Amino acid sequence: MEDHSVIVIGGGISGLATAWWLHKTGHNVIVLERDISVGGTMKTVPDNGWLIETGPNSALETTPLFKTLYADLHLESELIYANEKSDNRYILKNGSLLPLPMAPGKFLKSKLWSVNGKLRLLKEPFVGRAGKEETIAEFVTRRLGKEFLDYAINPFVAGVYAGNPEQLSVRAAFPKLYALEEKYGGLIKGQIKGVRERKRRAEKAKDRSRLFSFVNGIQTLPDALSKALGAKIRTGVTVETISMKPIDNHNGSFLYELSGKEKGNAVTFSAPVVVMAIPAYHAAELLRPITPTITESLSKIFYPPVAEVFLGFEENRIGIPLDGFGFLVPAKEQRKILGTIWSSAIFPNRAPKGFAALTTFVGGSRQPEVLNADDKELTSIAVGELHSIMKITGEPSYVRVTRWRRAIPQYHLGHLAIVEQIERFEAEHPGFFISGNFRGGIAVGDCVINSEKISGRVLEYFTRRSQ
Repeated sequence: MEDHSVIVIGGGISGLATAWWLHKTGHNVIVLERDISVGGTMKTVPDNGWLIETGPNSALETTPLFKTLYADLHLESELIYANEKSDNRYILKNGSLLPLPMAPGKFLKSKLWSVNGKLRLLKEPFVGRAGKEETIAEFVTRRLGKEFLDYAINPFVAGVYAGNPEQLSVRAAFPKLYALEEKYGGLIKGQIKGVRERKRRAEKAKDRSRLFSFVNGIQTLPDALSKALGAKIRTGVTVETISMKPIDNHNGSFLYELSGKEKGNAVTFSAPVVVMAIPAYHAAELLRPITPTITESLSKIFYPPVAEVFLGFEENRIGIPLDGFGFLVPAKEQRKILGTIWSSAIFPNRAPKGFAALTTFVGGSRQPEVLNADDKELTSIAVGELHSIMKITGEPSYVRVTRWRRAIPQYHLGHLAIVEQIERFEAEHPGFFISGNFRGGIAVGDCVINSEKISGRVLEYFTRRSQ
């Protein structure tokens, strides 16, 4: 039996960051990760001059907590920000890549929407509030019109969530967008007034935050956290059961015992606090013996399959300038891909000299059946679409396919009821905290922000116990 003050289950960015904040306060933390390495989906693969991100390609600096981590982990010299040209984003319409306008003047000239579609936005300040929970599609159509849904929000949702706006809850998936209507009565009014509030919170809007990574890829961050935590990280540990027993003289407190296997050997850990930072489907199975209710709730969270097809082409074979982040594909275009990131145009060190690295995404909630294809077929799909859309000639010089059978948690209608169920579980089991990107946002920045919140709640719990 190993005794600790806090056990963190899961060595993804949520678990690692939580452990780091608690470690800094002097708590005896241990992180249990079932994989042989930490980082979760934040994995970087170097290969003969190519640098492949198999999960998040970058992160947005939406919180000052990132700067704290850079300083804590001595990462300033490895930090790189995206090329300024990557602010350009493209949307596919009628077979052509059109720039997403980022200023009022460019919006008026854009061919992404018709004159009627643009005029429809003038009605937005006069649209009333909804009387029910809405999908993103319902919310956007009501406030901004169908054209804006089709050629702005639909591709954006596919790019961020690999999801469908007709299924995602606007309140759960885009709470800040929902809050603009709830608090200010409209998006335009809220956007103007919300700037002052973000400044007070020292937060940046995602469209104004700087995109960053590291010289050797995004995995640098979890690797640095793992190195700094040292022996507090235990990989190759599979937690099989969780039990609890009341602690004498501490009303409402429990001692949690976790049993499982570490590289084939039986192990048991105990602590008064457990932070569970693993995917919802794994959490559901572990919590089943404690309460079937939370298992049922967590099991409802859908993770669609996504494939990433990383392709390397000679630069002279690409028929368009790589002067942006990449492009997204609206469902209305009826294509076989969700979009492509122009990886080597955003950050250096992503492709050998004279070559370009392109990362294309396939599947998601839009076309989950595509993941039934083998790697050769997926490559053929991606190459065929890029030949057409980007006017690329010839075959790729480099190919790597990465599959995520369960990729990104979908905040569907009813997701907030699941979150409420999680909160009730935590209230009934003092010292047990549930974290992860299925709660509070899926972005890397969201996970870092939520990890700091979870660590704060843990510290508050210890303070209450000591009184």
